[in-house]
This record gives sequence, structure tokens and C-alpha cells, in this order.
Amino acid sequence: MAKNKKKLKIIPLGGLGEIGKNITAFEYGEDIIVIDCGLAFPEDEMLGIDLVIPDVSYLVKNKDKVKGFVITHGHEDHIGALPYVLRDINVPVFGTKLTLGLIQYKLEEHDMLNDVVLQNVMQGQTIELGAFRVEFIRSTHSIADSVAIAVHTPVGVIVHTSDFKIDYTPIEGEPMDFARLAELGKSGVLLLMADSTNVERPGYTMSERTVGDTFEEIFMNARNRILVATFASNVHRVQQVINASVKFGRKVAICGRSMVNVVKVAMNLGYLNVPEGVMVDIDNIDRYPPEKLVIITTGSQGEPMSALSRMASSEHKKVEIVPGDLVIISANPIPGNEKFISKVINDLFKKGAEVIYESLAEIHVSGHACQEELKLIHSLVKPKFFFPVHGEYRHLKQHANLAHKLGMPMERIFIMDIGKVLELTEDSAKINGNVASGKVLVDGLGVGDVGNIVLRDRKHLSQDGLIVVVITLEGDTGNVVAGPDIISRGFVYVRESENLMEEVKEVTKQALVKCEEKKKNDWASKKNIIKDTLRDYLYEKTKRKPMILPIIMEV
Repeated sequence: MAKNKKKLKIIPLGGLGEIGKNITAFEYGEDIIVIDCGLAFPEDEMLGIDLVIPDVSYLVKNKDKVKGFVITHGHEDHIGALPYVLRDINVPVFGTKLTLGLIQYKLEEHDMLNDVVLQNVMQGQTIELGAFRVEFIRSTHSIADSVAIAVHTPVGVIVHTSDFKIDYTPIEGEPMDFARLAELGKSGVLLLMADSTNVERPGYTMSERTVGDTFEEIFMNARNRILVATFASNVHRVQQVINASVKFGRKVAICGRSMVNVVKVAMNLGYLNVPEGVMVDIDNIDRYPPEKLVIITTGSQGEPMSALSRMASSEHKKVEIVPGDLVIISANPIPGNEKFISKVINDLFKKGAEVIYESLAEIHVSGHACQEELKLIHSLVKPKFFFPVHGEYRHLKQHANLAHKLGMPMERIFIMDIGKVLELTEDSAKINGNVASGKVLVDGLGVGDVGNIVLRDRKHLSQDGLIVVVITLEGDTGNVVAGPDIISRGFVYVRESENLMEEVKEVTKQALVKCEEKKKNDWASKKNIIKDTLRDYLYEKTKRKPMILPIIMEV
């Protein structure tokens, strides 16, 4: 029998060398499937940017081949880019019930719900998509209804763990389907793609239940109102707060837009069990004594516009922090958010609240696997090749080292970059070529219209300010009729720098004389000479380089 000549291509378009923006394409012949389609949050230097989504121009170019999006779970870094990507590549989206519920809500917000086909799949189910058979394997993570994916391809089986941890006592449902992973391992797995987020942490990730025990202990001793900040998507965590509230006879109010939305979706789909009469509207919290009230809120990362941040800075319309309030921040700081959280904690303490955060009690456990859990997965799946995913470069490198220690030769381990193409046959794997990839920035309604140059200008403006030079010239003669007028924004305070402004006017006039001498009378040349002359002068005077914007008008 002739050997299969076609190769399987795996193309990560995000989620490597970064946390977030997870998306991977699998291509075989004329068929492409895509696992996940997430967003990332902007870095500090991305001024004014709301979201970052992956560059999917390769998929758009090959959209006739794309058979569908397969979604592993409902976190933003796995579903957040769908509304933007589906505009260009409208194909069915497959996911479990809660995952689709959250996607549905996102599409509704973007007025796209009626245009997209959403297909519900069960844990344990297999679907056919072109040349691929996609199997949804039960998994555990910090959101319900999570799955790992086994992609059955003509060259072999690929196991993609997505985000997972091994929780033997999950809040709801059963643990991860180890039996199925072991079966796959036994019959032969070509490639394992596994979560690398917590690879630096030894041991095991604690069970979600330990958090529930801590909540009960805290609630038992609390004498006043309790506020719990956590990730909106962590439905199990919200359930545990509700359970502790019910046990100690407290009412529960929900605060923060994303928390309200997720709780609504989870309750409608039966993923949150809330006894009758426990939930109260945030507008009616004044009707209940503080010792009988719990508020679940967003803002566990100290995001400036989140509900908790606004409460801490007294800007929230419905909840005011009062002395005696107990605030539990049930989350780990995402790298880069430490300052924000620290500020919120300080502000809460200033208002007289008690604050419990991770370093003081076991009020958070990660949703990602530590070293021993990763070793177990590697041992069960026994892949021929390995490709670490979901993490910064150091995480991918450490995961590669872990696999090597478990006996896998380094030449069978591939640390990839986004856009690189991994080509697989039944018995070989190699990195071969790359495709267009990167970041697309979303600012308001604009998608991709803010690039590096605009960001550079924003940075320049934020650091050094702006000087506008307005000059009116006579059309026929080119003589100055009015000006130069100088407007300064973010550079110097004009009233206190009148001398400098006068000197700037003088330098501008000299620049115009220079133009006359050089016979450069077109506007572009005049603007450039004014810019260059002023830039040198201001740097000499102030050691600053503001953005200079000459405006020339003719009358």
C-alpha cells in the first residue's frame, strides 16, 4: 500500500510566547479546523487599546478550507476573538453547553447571533470535520464544561490538553477522563500539545474544594458584610461562595457587568445551583442588615474600571465600602497586574475594610496543572512528539525540559513561535516555513486601524506632549499675515513659560526666512524645516522632544 504523501500542518496563530490569544489551525489537504479563538489584554505600552486579537489573515486567505472552530472552554483567552474573526470566516462553532452559552452572549453583544451556527457537543462525543475526527474529552479547569481535544487525522492522533488541572474532587461532574487518555496513549499518539502555564510550580494544584472549606471558615467568623472578588467565568468559585452564604443564612447580590452576565448564563443552563430567595438585586442591598449580606463582584485583578476598583475609590454608584466590611480577593494576580491590585487593597484598607488576599489564606487555587500533573499526562498519553503550548517562552522551555527528563529525546520536542508551521507525517515532524501572524489591536469600534506607528505617536504624545504652530500666509506673495501662534498641550504650561513661547515664535520666523532663502516655498518643505528647526531648539532648551505639528493656512 502506498504511504500517505500528504502532510498534516499545525499552525499556532497565538498563545505561544504570551499568555492569552490562544488559537491553533490544523490543516490537511483541503481541510482546516481551528481550535479556540481567544483574545489578550493590552500591555501597558499599548495606550488606549481595548483588546488584542490574533492576526487570522492566513485563515481568511484559505477560508474555503475552514470547516469549523472547535472551542475547549469559555474563557476570554479562548473565545474572546470569535465575534471579530467570524465576521470574515463564518463557519460553525462547536463547543459544550456552557462554552456555547458564553459565546452566544458575546455574539449577541455584537449583533451577530443570527448569523453564526453554534453546535452543541457533549464531553465524550466525536464529530467529523472534513479529513478530521474531533473528539471532546472530559477535562477539569477553573470553568465548568472544559474539554481536552483529540484530533484524529490521517497521519495519526493529536492530543491537545488545552487549559487543565487534575482535580480528583471537582465541584461538579467527574474528574478528567484519564481512562480515555490512557486508551489513546496505548493505541499510539503522534503529538501531544499541553498547557505550560504552571510548569514552573512543583507538586500538584490544590483542588477547588479547598477554597470552599476556607470560605466556610471565613464566613463562620465574619460579623459584617462580605464582598468576594473573583473571575466572573469561575462558575465553581461563585457556586462555593453561594454555598457558604446559604449555610450561614446570608443573601447574595451580584455586582459587575461580566459577573452578572456569566451568572445569568450559568443559572439559565443549570450550572449554578441557587436556592430560591438567596439572590437579591444589587439595588436592594440596603434592605438587608450587613451581617446577612454577601456581594460577589468583578475586579479581582484590580482593573481600573472594574466594580471593586470603583468601590475602593468611592466611585461606585450602588456599593460604598464602610468600616467593618470584609473583602476577599479570590484570585492570583496575573503578571503585570500586581500594581493595580496593590492599589485596590491599600484603598480598601484606608476605608476601614478588612481585606483577605491570597498570601493570607487559601482563597484561590489555580486552574492550571503543576509539574506532577503534567508528568501524569505525559505518562498516560506517551506521545511520539511533543509541542508545549499556552505560556511565555520560559514556560514552553521549562515544559520541553520536563518532557526531556521523562525520556523524550530533545529532537522530538518542538518549541514553536506563532506563525511557524509544524509539518507531521506518520513518523516524522519538522518545522517548515511560516505564515502571516501577529497582533491586531482593537480600539473602540476600530479593528486593526491602530498599528505600530499610531501607538508610537500616542507614546510620544504621552511622554513629551505636543506643540502646534499655526501660521497664516498670503496666497500670492507668501508673506506672513498672522502668527506664528503657538499652542502647547502636555509640553509646558504656557502662562508660566511665556519667554520660551516668544522664543519659539522667533525661531519659527527664522525658519520661514530660511525657507525663502532656500527657495523652498511648497508647504511640505516649509513644514519640515519648521519641525527640524524647532525640534533642535526645544531639545537644546528643555532636553525634551515634543511632537511638533505645523499648520499653514493661506488667505
